[in-house]
Amino acid sequence: MAKQTPPAEQPDVNPQELATILMDVGLRSQKLIAEYAARSNENDEPVFPDPVVISKAFARWSAELMKDPAKLIQTQMAFWQDYAKVAETTLRRLQGEEVEPALDLGRGDRRFKDDAWNENPTFNYLKDCYLLMGKYATALAESVDGIDARTKLMVDFYTRQIVDAFAPTNFALTNPEVLRATVESKGENLVRGLEHMLADMELGGGKLKIRMTDIDKFEVGKNLAVTPGKVVFQNELMQLLQYEPTTDEVYKRPLLIVPPWINKFYILDLGPQKSFIKWAVDQGHTVFVISWVNPDASQSNIDFDDYMELGIMKALDAIEQATGEKTVNHIGYCIGGTLTAATLAYMAKKGDDRIASVTYFTTMVDFEIAGDIKVFVDEEQLESLDEYMERDGYLDGSIMNTAFSLLRSNDLVWSFVINNYLLGKDPMPFDLLYWNSDATRLPAMMHNFYLHSMYHENKLSKPGGIKMKGVPIDLRDIKVPTCIIAAKEDHIAPWVSCYKGTQLYSGPVKFILGGSGHIAGIVNPADSKKYGYWTNDKNPASPEEWFETATQHEGSWWPHWKAWVARKGGGKVKARKPGGGKLKPIEDAPGSYVKATTPKTGTMVRKD
Repeated sequence: MAKQTPPAEQPDVNPQELATILMDVGLRSQKLIAEYAARSNENDEPVFPDPVVISKAFARWSAELMKDPAKLIQTQMAFWQDYAKVAETTLRRLQGEEVEPALDLGRGDRRFKDDAWNENPTFNYLKDCYLLMGKYATALAESVDGIDARTKLMVDFYTRQIVDAFAPTNFALTNPEVLRATVESKGENLVRGLEHMLADMELGGGKLKIRMTDIDKFEVGKNLAVTPGKVVFQNELMQLLQYEPTTDEVYKRPLLIVPPWINKFYILDLGPQKSFIKWAVDQGHTVFVISWVNPDASQSNIDFDDYMELGIMKALDAIEQATGEKTVNHIGYCIGGTLTAATLAYMAKKGDDRIASVTYFTTMVDFEIAGDIKVFVDEEQLESLDEYMERDGYLDGSIMNTAFSLLRSNDLVWSFVINNYLLGKDPMPFDLLYWNSDATRLPAMMHNFYLHSMYHENKLSKPGGIKMKGVPIDLRDIKVPTCIIAAKEDHIAPWVSCYKGTQLYSGPVKFILGGSGHIAGIVNPADSKKYGYWTNDKNPASPEEWFETATQHEGSWWPHWKAWVARKGGGKVKARKPGGGKLKPIEDAPGSYVKATTPKTGTMVRKD
């Protein structure tokens, strides 16, 4: 006979008291909503992702599913069989029996870390039913054949979004932690949560812009991007920063870092303990970093070529003036790396050898396996984005943030919905999330080219597929020593996609795979004991084969890369200070471009 145990303790909720609390919350909420509506304006911005495009994809999927009703029936039967096990187990637990879980569901799922999800039969039942539904919904979405790859990707992706959205953790009455907070605070958590939501809508100009961190706790130049240096060159597209040396001698060959212009360069300079820039300076490099402009409508005609010509090429010219050195070691991060590869291929055609070695951080140059981000770049949605960019002259950074957040919706959307809106808590100060919210605009012409030619048509990986300044380029012409660094859990630039570069470049290529994701996999300080990394002396055609034969190491990949790039340093010379060459300082780092914001109305302003 099963052991008899008393049921797990129920949350201390009096239904009548809870009803009274919720009624009071409703009345107070009406007042807050009315006040918000009175001061808000209509917003005519397009909806992204486009719900019409999504519904068409599901219509195509449904049509194919109906051609094979047996598959649907089999899925339903399997679901009900598993559901019967969950129901039986729940009934026995309610009767006081101590029984093992019917199914192995939710193990390690951080959404259900509250003890009540496992100890309380009612909440355990809710959790298991939800996870069971999600399991079969996603399996059914993935099982349908006969649809094109883009439709399948879209259906799979948005099915997961729907499943994530309906988690019982996301609703006040089915989340035990929220219920306890509601009773204990007599509903103050929900009122504060609504205030937070309305403030976020106001911050987003009428659209919900969820605050992920306490934005008042950070300021660029005060506690972010504080590595000492000077702006030594600038033009309409970028400022070039040179950092103060911290060693008596430095490598003869300077180090140029080209960050992405989606968000800002200080992801590599969050603070002294996390700063890759400061660490590189401390290793004896003369570090230069490009700080891109945050463009407005007047710069809508800036194209990909301009980022090469006014960005990398002008930076190389300026570095020679500042240091007397004609060659550099080079780092390109994300789209900054994609630009770097295109630039190197162009330079190869022109016989320009000023980049002596190149390192790519989480960079794709072959976009065939671009991951879930491709769900946003089908033909119909690109047309919608093109119309939006043509109207405004740019793509607002909030749209890119929305797309990136949906790639990890439980971590970057729903966890904050629960914390900020249901529990009524203030978001915690977190430098990385502040950077993530400090989005930049993207010039219409450049972004149109990038999305169509690279993500949608994958032309960069093809010989002569694209032209830079009218010159057809081929990545196979790149012969400089190359180090590719990818991140194992990267949702934006999947590591298997980054690995494709090993098969394209003609020079010696080293591939390093870091742990974690697109940001933490790169910003993993040298003294960190987290994540680890993998290396392999060979680069087989298959990334899976590379990983199977790779060697795993503890800690950060930074020291490993340090040894690689040191061999390209050209020996040591006396340390160089900003302004010591032909270029005189313009202003202190981090410069004014990185402090510029683009509000919903008006032109660029500086946060000085």
